[in-house]
Amino acid sequence: MALTKIIAVFFRENLSIYLFLHKIILIAMKVIKIIKDVVFFLYQWLIFVPVFIVLTILTALSVMIFSPIFGNKFWGYYPPKWWARLTCWLALCKVKVIGRENLDPKQSYVFVANHQGAFDIFLVYGFLNQNIKWVQKQSLRKIPLVGKASEIAGHVFVDNSSAASRVATIQKAKKQIVDGVSIVMFPEGSRTRNGKLGRFKRGAFQIAIDMKLPIVPITINGSYDVMRVGSYIIRPGKMELIIHKPISTENLTDNDIPALVQHTRDVIYSGLWEKYK
Repeated sequence: MALTKIIAVFFRENLSIYLFLHKIILIAMKVIKIIKDVVFFLYQWLIFVPVFIVLTILTALSVMIFSPIFGNKFWGYYPPKWWARLTCWLALCKVKVIGRENLDPKQSYVFVANHQGAFDIFLVYGFLNQNIKWVQKQSLRKIPLVGKASEIAGHVFVDNSSAASRVATIQKAKKQIVDGVSIVMFPEGSRTRNGKLGRFKRGAFQIAIDMKLPIVPITINGSYDVMRVGSYIIRPGKMELIIHKPISTENLTDNDIPALVQHTRDVIYSGLWEKYK
């Protein structure tokens, strides 16, 4: 009986110690997380934002000054490319790229990607390693310097005011896809609000079929958690860019667009992390 009591007391006392240590560890982890959040919040607004603004101004000015003189194939792409890369690094994000070997640098493509968050642009622009033009919202034209620089760089602003204006937008986009220059579109039209893949519109696929250009599906992972729609807080994390194999549009017609849209969406979906499916 005495031995049984000793064992019971020992177990009870050690269990109390274990539970006490467990609580201490949980509290410490919460405190560490709060400290990390506070430190990065200060870093974001005191360092990241001022440096980002300066980089954006310098990039926009370089595009506006040198593109009209030397052409926008180089000056409309390389300064923004390094602006985008530096932005990802300044945000303390780790970037992983898969599938660059699927691309031919001399070939023009129509890139279509899912739209998770604000950092999608930095991720694609900075790490795709393909000379690209964007099809972007009309509202971006109103951003000081950036809107004008985008126009000079050859990016296309979407005008959804009427069917005729949408057709005109597509025609402008086609003029930019020459000499190995490609175009990037988000067929969902806007950023996801829940991390899940949305419905695709057909504009990008119409351009690809009309110009007989390959479509390259791109899966973006992680940017939803870094900076989702409606948030002004950056949460450093891992982002991933998956470049899938090109899909040929040779011998396809407008009647094939629904099947092409679904196939492309399925390919992009297949690369998503499980939490985004």
